[in-house]
Amino acid sequence: MELKDKVVVITGAAGGIGAALARRFAAEGAAALILADLDGDAAEALAGEVGTEIGTETRAVAVDVTDENQVAELVAETEERLGRVDLFCANAGILTGQGLEASAETWARTWAVNVQSHIYSARAVLPGMLERGEGYLLHTCSAAGLLTAVGDAPYAVTKHAAVSFAEWLSITYGAQGIKVSALCPQGVDTPMMQDGLAAGHIGAKVTAAGGAVLPPEEVAASVVEGLAAERFLILPHPEVQKYYLHRASDTDRWLAGMRGLAASLQANAEA
Repeated sequence: MELKDKVVVITGAAGGIGAALARRFAAEGAAALILADLDGDAAEALAGEVGTEIGTETRAVAVDVTDENQVAELVAETEERLGRVDLFCANAGILTGQGLEASAETWARTWAVNVQSHIYSARAVLPGMLERGEGYLLHTCSAAGLLTAVGDAPYAVTKHAAVSFAEWLSITYGAQGIKVSALCPQGVDTPMMQDGLAAGHIGAKVTAAGGAVLPPEEVAASVVEGLAAERFLILPHPEVQKYYLHRASDTDRWLAGMRGLAASLQANAEA
């Protein structure tokens, strides 16, 4: 998929990977960008920046992706104004830094943002794409969806589910012209990552120790390349492919290695 002249919707667009995608897609010549975020003011500021500096038509929308009606309205308004959605980027996500102590409310909120929102957007946007016989879904799933998230059970579980849903969509609709990619970066220098490190979350420390912490702009560059190749797994960190293969080929050894890494970082934190 080439981004020139495409109509793109991005959720979680106001910061981090979402904002980097918006800037890069505009630079690639996207016809229009719909920037959706829970923080409507931040999305509005980004839309003004992108529209002023690059010239792509942009529109900011305050959207809670855990509300299916709001997601459906986002898609319907975009199709009414612009005629179509070529690429929907389900990018919103949250982490918790919690394990078994995570409350039922925390589990529900993490599931709603990291998984259910992907289901809502697919339900809303697929009918129009199927009618045209083409369309692209980009789901931000994280390397945690292929590996794990040490110290964050809700994040690990929901990101695995997000990858599984993306696979299901590809299998079910790929023959009807629908392309699907799962973006699975490891450490990215975003507020979410920095907040986790500042809070001392063991998962954030494991992620930072597991490979390079990339700027969001490098992740966006990988996305552009991955979309052009129509690759299901978009892996900005090459080492994730290696870890993923190790996990599959010798799961017990991989688990032992992860336990050792987590124990080492925990010991250093307590020293």
